[in-house]
Amino acid sequence: MVLSKPTIEQFSVTTLFSNSGYPLIDLSKPDSQSQLVKACEEVGFFKVINHGIPFESVARLESEALKFFSLPLSSKQKAGLPDPFGYGNKQIGRNGDVGWVEYLLLTVDFQFDDQKFAIFGEAADKFRCVVNEYLSAVKKMACEILEMLAGGLKIQPRNVFSKLLKDEQSDSVFRLNYYPARPEVLEPGGRNTIGFGEHTDPQIISVLRSNNSSGLQISLKDGNWISIPPDQYSFFINVGDSLQVMTNGRFKSVRHRVVANSLTSRLSMIYFGGPPLSEKIVPLPSLMDGEDSLYKEFTWFEYKKSVYNSRLDDNRLGLFEKIAAS
Repeated sequence: MVLSKPTIEQFSVTTLFSNSGYPLIDLSKPDSQSQLVKACEEVGFFKVINHGIPFESVARLESEALKFFSLPLSSKQKAGLPDPFGYGNKQIGRNGDVGWVEYLLLTVDFQFDDQKFAIFGEAADKFRCVVNEYLSAVKKMACEILEMLAGGLKIQPRNVFSKLLKDEQSDSVFRLNYYPARPEVLEPGGRNTIGFGEHTDPQIISVLRSNNSSGLQISLKDGNWISIPPDQYSFFINVGDSLQVMTNGRFKSVRHRVVANSLTSRLSMIYFGGPPLSEKIVPLPSLMDGEDSLYKEFTWFEYKKSVYNSRLDDNRLGLFEKIAAS
């Protein structure tokens, strides 16, 4: 029996709608804390403006990233296979998922990634510098948002979430995704090519920034997908599976995907804020109010291992949910 190679999934977009049906939060406003909580409860996704991160820092990283992705394939492959850190092309993970995407996946702790940076030659120090500068600012914003969420939930201490990202053993990662332009996919029937298949993020929080090319879509509670207009000056925040568990399901991790834009290339940069590997992921007692946990107790290491052994669109938290007695 001959098995065909996996193909990049295509789907009909006739049921999609694009509007402003997602939260936009101005972090400089007095009511932003309550708005953050509401956004995490209702959507698990929101856009932030007045975030305090200088655009120059973002632009420098975008410039360096585009230089990397414009290199010949043989040069990019010198960054090593994504095991899990390194350069990947179309293959996402090790379980058969594919997409119209190239990516560079890095640990936030660069001391282990010297071989990944060797590809940049004399420019390696510059690349490392702009990545560090960007991550420092984005991590700070992520921690501030998590502390505002804790405040909005009336949790003490206020750093109950953010301390996990600030921990020296924090298992956070950084991903650069590049979706090449693909004008040949213009065809009748309203079909687009999957750039990155639908999934939820397993960590606590994800901070996404992209250039001005469209492609990001999120799934709402009713199952409808909406397209998120690009905005190179803003950041988009995803609630991760771990935060959903820590709030006992009060916050919802958002299912999202990227479709390949047929006209222009898309570059996105994502900081995934994760806890230490040994951290137990359990609902916070102060949020339980006499309720039972919806989830079995597990460590981040156990959940991360399970995620790596799953497909993108699997309900990965389902394996860790408690089954109600009948």
